[in-house]
Amino acid sequence: MIQLSLIGIGTGNPDHVTLAAIRTLNAADLVLLPRKGDAKSDLVDLRRLLCRDLLESSSRTRVVEFDLPHRDASADYLGAVDDWHGAIAHVWAELMATHLPAGGRVAMLIWGDPSLYDSSLRIAKRLSAAGQAVEMEVVPGITSLQVLTAEHRIPLNAIAEPVQITTGRRLRERGWPTDAASVAVMLDSGGAFEALPPEGLYIWWGAYLGMDKQSLIDGWLVDVAPSIITHRAALRERHGWIMDAYLLARTPSLTDGQIDTAGG
Repeated sequence: MIQLSLIGIGTGNPDHVTLAAIRTLNAADLVLLPRKGDAKSDLVDLRRLLCRDLLESSSRTRVVEFDLPHRDASADYLGAVDDWHGAIAHVWAELMATHLPAGGRVAMLIWGDPSLYDSSLRIAKRLSAAGQAVEMEVVPGITSLQVLTAEHRIPLNAIAEPVQITTGRRLRERGWPTDAASVAVMLDSGGAFEALPPEGLYIWWGAYLGMDKQSLIDGWLVDVAPSIITHRAALRERHGWIMDAYLLARTPSLTDGQIDTAGG
């Protein structure tokens, strides 16, 4: 039996990793680190750094790296993602069978928190179909949205107002969500907010949140949208990859003191 721990590690800042995450990491027999290609080598480098800094000298945990299967970008999106998840589950099962044939504890380091726009939970559920018996636990982590709002010193919502979390793809295809006063956007391939009428919208944007290269911009969308697009492209060119997120609000109430500080 494999005991699989999905450990949320926040946005790469070691200070954001919880004590529970550190204990679980040190209790693992095996840590699997995915490599996503040279363009995103920083991501595996940060995971390596976390393992180096957080694993105790007495720990018997082994760290094994593997190449993540590529997703077919030419196929239909949902079908391609489904096939990709199946391929990843197959690789996980092979690695577990190879390195822990008698069973044991396996840890995966998940960016942010496994509950928010991450597919690790769905992939893990496929392991049984790949012939691997698994018991799973989740160690929650800090999300990019928590870091975004902390760095901009704002809440997600104004007083008594709803907020919706969505993706760049859905924002571009469907526009502003019905009844949402604030919209948090993740997984944007670039500039989905350009599909919205910019008047009356305020944006708080951040890239590489929690990392040394963190970059922040905020302002009325009509004023700062071109700057965000230009700056984002320059950062992507410089680093070879980019992860960003942003919050949009219909009114300036998140910045003028009319905010709900008593929420969860």
